[in-house]
Amino acid sequence: MSTTVVNAKPVRIIAILLIVAGALLVAGGAATWITVRSQLVAENITIPDDAMAFGGNVVNGPLDAYVQADIINKHALEGSGGKTYAELDREDPARASVMNGSFLRASLFTSVIAFGVAAFAAGMGVLFAATGFALRALVPAGAGVAPRQSVNA
Repeated sequence: MSTTVVNAKPVRIIAILLIVAGALLVAGGAATWITVRSQLVAENITIPDDAMAFGGNVVNGPLDAYVQADIINKHALEGSGGKTYAELDREDPARASVMNGSFLRASLFTSVIAFGVAAFAAGMGVLFAATGFALRALVPAGAGVAPRQSVNA
């Protein structure tokens, strides 16, 4: 049986980097979520009562934004006789309204994606930090150099 020496300092440095990166990801995700939410609330968009859910609510989150985008599409299609912007003639009076509906839907879907990215960043941050704490627990502070036993057969 022989003994080899293992340097634990790199593991502790990686653990600290993971904890710091995790904290930054959580903070960035939270800041993004709060920013997108505050911008949606500032628009004061109220979901109509004929929407599939949340009728009368102010759009302030990803589900609200998705439902609002869906009802905008429904109303635009009703106003255009079931035709999309690309299907309408250039001279059709409904074309401008359908175009605005498309732009509004794209903006709302962008906010839904932003909420998803924010949640993903925060979730990854928690995972990074938990991994960092686990590594620090596996390699205690006083273990700068630790012997490792190996069996030679």
